[in-house]
Amino acid sequence: MKIVTVRRVSQILLLAMFFWFCIVTTYGSQWWQQRSWPVNLFLQLDPLVALGTVLTTRKLYAGLLWALPVVLLTILVGRFFCGWLCPFGTMHQFFGWLAHRKKSAAQKIRLNAYRRGQAVKYYVLLFFLGLGLFPILGKSLLTGLLDPIPLVTRSVNLMLLPIADSGASITSTAQRYYEGAVLVFAVFFAALAMNFVIPRFFCRFVCPTGALFGIIDRFAIFRIGKRESECSNCMRCERACEGACHPADEFRISECILCMNCLDDCKDDVVTYSTARSAGGEIDRPDISRRGFVLSVAGGMVALPAIRLANSLGENYDPSLIRPPGSLPEQEFLERCLKCGQCMRVCPTNVIQPVGLQHGLEGLWTPTLNNRIGSSGCQYNCAACGNVCPTSAIRPISLDEKHGRGEFADKGPIKIGTAFVDRSRCLPWAMGRPCIVCQENCPVSPKAIYTTEEYETIRYGEYTVAKAAGGLIMLDSARLVPRSLATGDYYIVMPSFDPVPLRIADNSVDSVSPVAGRTWESLPPAGTRLLIQVRLQRPHVDIDRCIGCGICEHECPVSGLRAIRVSAEGESRNRRSRLGLSEGLTRHGGGRGQGGQGRG
Repeated sequence: MKIVTVRRVSQILLLAMFFWFCIVTTYGSQWWQQRSWPVNLFLQLDPLVALGTVLTTRKLYAGLLWALPVVLLTILVGRFFCGWLCPFGTMHQFFGWLAHRKKSAAQKIRLNAYRRGQAVKYYVLLFFLGLGLFPILGKSLLTGLLDPIPLVTRSVNLMLLPIADSGASITSTAQRYYEGAVLVFAVFFAALAMNFVIPRFFCRFVCPTGALFGIIDRFAIFRIGKRESECSNCMRCERACEGACHPADEFRISECILCMNCLDDCKDDVVTYSTARSAGGEIDRPDISRRGFVLSVAGGMVALPAIRLANSLGENYDPSLIRPPGSLPEQEFLERCLKCGQCMRVCPTNVIQPVGLQHGLEGLWTPTLNNRIGSSGCQYNCAACGNVCPTSAIRPISLDEKHGRGEFADKGPIKIGTAFVDRSRCLPWAMGRPCIVCQENCPVSPKAIYTTEEYETIRYGEYTVAKAAGGLIMLDSARLVPRSLATGDYYIVMPSFDPVPLRIADNSVDSVSPVAGRTWESLPPAGTRLLIQVRLQRPHVDIDRCIGCGICEHECPVSGLRAIRVSAEGESRNRRSRLGLSEGLTRHGGGRGQGGQGRG
């Protein structure tokens, strides 16, 4: 079997494996859901992920140690990751073949010629690494924006699988939605579409991981080369070269992705794969200048403080940015988050969403909670996002830690924010209409939302008694909607006769029927003033008990801007965001605090 055939089989199998891991990153215990599948394998094999987190955190997460064998194998056999393993590289190779398969040999040779612009990817890599080198204002991991493994993982998780589920519900029982998916689509589509201009455009000109492998590849023990300096110059090797590494002349080691096309296509049997240097000459260093190196690294180091000028990690933090439970403090979170979308994919309620450009370049495609989207808020008994995060930007937590039970009782439950009641939009507060949906759906026990009961006379709710007989009270000049007062929330009060509210059981256009159970010595006489009142249970938030899960916000019947909304204020991970009220009132049996009273 030809070596090229072996490579193609490897690419197909590994691409299928990658898609399968994306599919099984689904909350559940079925065999096709997340059980013991190594869903982060491709991310863990990516050395740029490991290098980036080491630079930003000065630590190496245990799962990322898998990148070390990839580096060692690259030193041994060459840049195999790009040509044999990378799922995004396989996609590029397929689309490049699809676009140019019918072109002439001369056209293919021109398309696969080496271009000076291929050095750009090295400057992209150096810029990203420079962002992790600034020691004063902290560091930021932005490699995930263009690193091919997080990029393709994010694109499949947030775009391809939701589109596939839109009609067939293959990987999810309900349609999943993601804010800003169009931007994810635009980047993914543009990267693939450029293959119709130049094959493997992204790999040759943009990919920072490919640049990292290009730097490592100069030390490769085995490499492609010529065993003889002279050949028939048929250019068949140039026609088929996937890396545009100029195999017909001085061979560019750093650009070779081990596609092995030149090895199979050489009719003179001159091309070889061995430990010997190429007889036709080699260029083993990437085509980057000293000035470009300095400017790229310095640009990254200067860009970070420029990004941080908004002080978004300080007092100007955005309280609408709610991180999932278990998230590290924001500075550490930004040092680890790959923007891969794994947490968003596994979230059973679809509440974890990608951040858009409104939170700046650092926040782009990082996870936040949007409680209006999906099937609910953050589920009380779910910690899936932390258990799937490949770098522990969202650390794995147990339910005992999330709920503040057992050994975590002293710390209390993890708070991701606090709910605030907007009294200008709340039905009981602003519109005089009964509603206790938020209180009913609060999952915390004892509930974090409590109500105070008040009776309020409805508009056009003052009448006089025309006649009372048995269980029926006739009203003068009444034009009520039949049965509109029979919900159990409406009462009659006759201040001069019986000031105690009496619930209405039924009503017609001009009469009301109070519930049975109360007897009067005499019936109210004609002319008695009667008020129709509504019992309003007005919600308040106990900030000591609220964990910010957002279920109340999701279930609020007020469409658009909800009448109760969760803010990141009060979150456990950030001391700056704590509310300026006494903590531990519930623990010590004190009174209840109402959300929205200020922040310390």
